[in-house]
Amino acid sequence: MDATNRADILDSALLRPGRFDRQVSVDVPDIRGRTEILKVHASNKKFDGNVSLDVVAMRTPGFSGADLANLLNEAAILAGRRGKTAISPKEIDDSIDRIVAGMEGTVMTDGKSKSLVAYHEVGHAICGTLTPGHDAVQKVTLVPRGQARGLTWFIPADDPTLISKQQLFARIVGGLGGRAAEEVIFGEPEVTTGAAGDLQQITGLAKQMVTTFGMSDIGPWSLMDASQSGDVIMRMMARNSMSEKLAEDIDSAIKRLSDEAYEIALTHIRNNREAIDKIVEVLLEKETMTGDEFRALLAEFVEIPVENRVPASVPSPVAV
Repeated sequence: MDATNRADILDSALLRPGRFDRQVSVDVPDIRGRTEILKVHASNKKFDGNVSLDVVAMRTPGFSGADLANLLNEAAILAGRRGKTAISPKEIDDSIDRIVAGMEGTVMTDGKSKSLVAYHEVGHAICGTLTPGHDAVQKVTLVPRGQARGLTWFIPADDPTLISKQQLFARIVGGLGGRAAEEVIFGEPEVTTGAAGDLQQITGLAKQMVTTFGMSDIGPWSLMDASQSGDVIMRMMARNSMSEKLAEDIDSAIKRLSDEAYEIALTHIRNNREAIDKIVEVLLEKETMTGDEFRALLAEFVEIPVENRVPASVPSPVAV
């Protein structure tokens, strides 16, 4: 018996019958598995009555068992440092943020930069919320973490195993919301480097839609680039495996997806300027806004698509 995270590079001789011929794939736990794992690690910790392990499980897709154990241990440490006798949702929230995005930094004091970051993050939240198929906003914050000056968190309705074309496109629109807000609010010459990570993510997602998922006008083809393979022979063959015309079509399809999504994002920002200004005003004062607070403010100005109004199936808090 053996284990590896890189089964793709194992020598085929190892996988012959009689050797390692039976393979068991162990994926990260689904929401049920996360709930059960959290119960195990929560058994020796004290929580206040507002903590729900079901909610924690919903907020942690992709977390391994070790990640979940680390999450609760980190929350317990934070509660102790803050002089609390029980772990509250605040410690859970801060621990998830730290694991996913890194250490908390110091909030900016420069007025112009702070305002720009606020508009950028609200742009993500607005574009995501107003685009059907997007995950619901969980939190918008100006508290820096890692390399990010601000963050907008979205909570998936369910474990993202099967994702529709509409959902993927909505994520591209939401991802471009920050850049769109910078351009509309401050003008095209004032757009910043703050969207670099967003652009990298949405370009990769658009490329997957075209080359991996067959979700473009090229058709339902698998057009994965063999040059990205770990197999040396495949990389050598890649030079002659695709015509120049097809490569150009792929690039054009990726650009069309991104351009279409960006136009939608720009439209959302232009059509909802009053709502954006109000939400930014509140965010600058509070520095962190929950998804419910964000949606309540936005709903005063515009109708939110039904599927984006609240995170689906969020359980009520129960004591643990």
